[in-house]
Amino acid sequence: MKHRPVIRIIGGGPAGLIAADILAVHCDVHVHEQGRQVGRKFLVAGEGGLNITNAAEGDSLAGWYTPADRMRPLLEAFGPEALWAWLLDLGVPTFVGTSGRVFPERGIKPAQVLQAIKRRLADRGVRIHTRHAFTVFDERGRPVVEGEGHRGPLEADATLFALGGASWPVTGSTGSWVAPFREFGIRVNELRPSNCGVELPMTDALVTHAGKPLKNIDVRSGPIRVRGEATITAHGLEGNAIYPVVPAVRAAMAAGEEPTLELDLKPDVAQEELERRLAGAAWKERMAALKLDRPQVALLKAFTPQHRFMDGAHLAHDVKHLRIPVSGLRPIAEAISTAGGIAWDELDDELSLKHHPHLFVAGEMIDWDAPTGGFLLQGCFTTGHAAAMGILRRVVQ
Repeated sequence: MKHRPVIRIIGGGPAGLIAADILAVHCDVHVHEQGRQVGRKFLVAGEGGLNITNAAEGDSLAGWYTPADRMRPLLEAFGPEALWAWLLDLGVPTFVGTSGRVFPERGIKPAQVLQAIKRRLADRGVRIHTRHAFTVFDERGRPVVEGEGHRGPLEADATLFALGGASWPVTGSTGSWVAPFREFGIRVNELRPSNCGVELPMTDALVTHAGKPLKNIDVRSGPIRVRGEATITAHGLEGNAIYPVVPAVRAAMAAGEEPTLELDLKPDVAQEELERRLAGAAWKERMAALKLDRPQVALLKAFTPQHRFMDGAHLAHDVKHLRIPVSGLRPIAEAISTAGGIAWDELDDELSLKHHPHLFVAGEMIDWDAPTGGFLLQGCFTTGHAAAMGILRRVVQ
């Protein structure tokens, strides 16, 4: 009987699960998950609606990823259309929503998507071992796992690590793998918060609006500009109009510069039209003339010098170009995802470690970044696919 290679996948998130499905056609696959069940972060990500990918294509897709040059060929090999097809084959049809975001058909819950994946893996003979935590590499470069029913190194023809970053640690993504990988001689860049809220110098008056939305605004930081919605928090701002500009904020902080946001509170109204509305308005009628709601007024007042706000001569300009200093990013435990991770120069084009070609990595362990809106989950599935295909080329004769 022809030998079926044994593959170990350490980590039961999206990257590890899609890799297990691909590999199980030709290999005996074992998934080792430190928690009680696989896919915990996947379920948390879908609590507000499972935005599983995005309909963007080509440069419009790759441009959302950093580094785009390394992610582009992986996305070309397994992009959104390929992910839709994979999900449909699992019995999970999808639809394209607003702004190109892609979701499972209405009525299909995240738990049902995860169940469909698990059912496929069971049908293909994948064995899932829960409460198995990776701890260290032994002297032969084998991963050591401790947990129920096993304590010691794992034997395999190839091993794929898909252990995630350090965001939402309650789901198991603690970043505890960083230390043993560094001790093993692998360069791991610092894990940093991404897709997170920004901290602002808040006034008491602005804090009273915590939880209130700022709808349909433009936000710019550095070269990045995005339209969306933000929410005022006790610490600053968060939301889908904030998360994509976090890399620019993080880059400014790393360069020792003061990061700023520039908000356009009325992106669909030209400055000349705002000035026309203000021309005949009494002082007390200015905000009503501009059609600003109370959270918008509070934000405008908090970050406009008092004399300038009271004077009102530049009000239309300030509504379109409200500059807000950023004092920091929210902690990594609050972030949706993390940047940083295993440096790209440690990896070959098939996502195996150059000095340990039997070891592969995928998902947020690698130093790539992408915003929410479907791009983040797509990146995890894409890298899981790439690593699985690399393993097949190495071990299947």
